[in-house]
Amino acid sequence: MPVTLFIIADQCESDEFVRLIADLCTIFGERISIGCHGLHHRSWSAWPEDVEAFSKDIATSVSVLEHHFPHHFKRWFRAPAGYIASWMIPTLVEHSFVVDSSVNPSWLVNSKYGKGESWKTVQSTVEESTMVERPWKTRLSLPTCGPAQHILGLRWNSRRSWSQLPPPLRVNEIDLVENPQIDLETIYWHVLDHARKNGNWKPQIKGL
Repeated sequence: MPVTLFIIADQCESDEFVRLIADLCTIFGERISIGCHGLHHRSWSAWPEDVEAFSKDIATSVSVLEHHFPHHFKRWFRAPAGYIASWMIPTLVEHSFVVDSSVNPSWLVNSKYGKGESWKTVQSTVEESTMVERPWKTRLSLPTCGPAQHILGLRWNSRRSWSQLPPPLRVNEIDLVENPQIDLETIYWHVLDHARKNGNWKPQIKGL
């Protein structure tokens, strides 16, 4: 199945990191897409609005990722720390991003979107733009992705949710991610999760 790696661009300052990702791209070919996870993992939504600095951050990130992974980089964005503010959306559009996957549609995390914001205000802003939003999967209005896979009190719900996922996209269907007419369920986990269970952890997805 295809997988998107959202990469923090300044990690590419490490030659070893670039080689590791390049090797993955070579081994798995079209199954790997590279998305943008910012330049320094700064959580822009947690700070006062700064369009100019955010724009420079995005421009540099795109330049770095396109340089190192020209055949795999897509203008898909996931906000550093996982939360995005409405003011960030026009800047992403200006830099030709076509997909965002930063919205966690759960009441539990609404406070993380900043003063006067919520996942609904961000979702509405994206829908009024040219980008496609791929919000993270929730169940019972609770998060199911990332840390929710392991947090006591959330993991039972997360695992149940993931066990009921529909079949994943095939490689020749990856372009459907950019089609706003297609409903998809979007999940994510951190690469470091694979170090759990003595390196034997894998996502709770049917068929793996």
